[in-house]
Amino acid sequence: MVKKKPHFSEEKIHWDNNINYVIGIDEVGRGAFAGPIVAAGVVYPLNFEHPFLQEVNDSKLLKPKQRELCSELIKQHAMHWTIESIDIAYINKHGIGKANTAVFRKVLNKLISNINGSNYFILIDGFHRRYLPGGIKKQKGIIKGDQKSFSIASASIIAKVYRDNLMREANKSYPDYMFAQNKGYGTLEHRNALKTYGTCDIHRNAFVSNSL
Repeated sequence: MVKKKPHFSEEKIHWDNNINYVIGIDEVGRGAFAGPIVAAGVVYPLNFEHPFLQEVNDSKLLKPKQRELCSELIKQHAMHWTIESIDIAYINKHGIGKANTAVFRKVLNKLISNINGSNYFILIDGFHRRYLPGGIKKQKGIIKGDQKSFSIASASIIAKVYRDNLMREANKSYPDYMFAQNKGYGTLEHRNALKTYGTCDIHRNAFVSNSL
């Protein structure tokens, strides 16, 4: 069975329609028990080609060293990129759905400001996000987009590398929860630590109470 890899087919549709800036966005950490939600956006030059794209894939399908290398190369060669996060205080107050919306808006507002114009189109992993800048005419949701679009896959990679590093740092302050290993997700070891120690300052209260 041939494994499917991301490509630029969707981006080329818009490039061929004189859209200069095709923005791929994705988030990581939505389903975690702890830590921030992080999103990233990536814009490649028109008809971009480079050998490193052969390594780019859905961030969940790459090994850590592959992700880290790809992240550096993406940042070097993308026309524009940005990473944004929403902290645990906002998540606990407003819920993960609103936090997801907020982090996407932060990414897009930053990128749209950088490109300084309206000649853009947004590719999003998942469903259409009608609440995002530009309205529905300027965006398309792609199911499993991080396995189909280089721009979305690249956003997923730089977002995950960034968030994983944040959780490794959090592990220094909260070693009992093994955040360096689980990155805040609800592994068995993480759940057992919660039963033993309770929550810490970076846990999502609603997630923990609904899952134990």
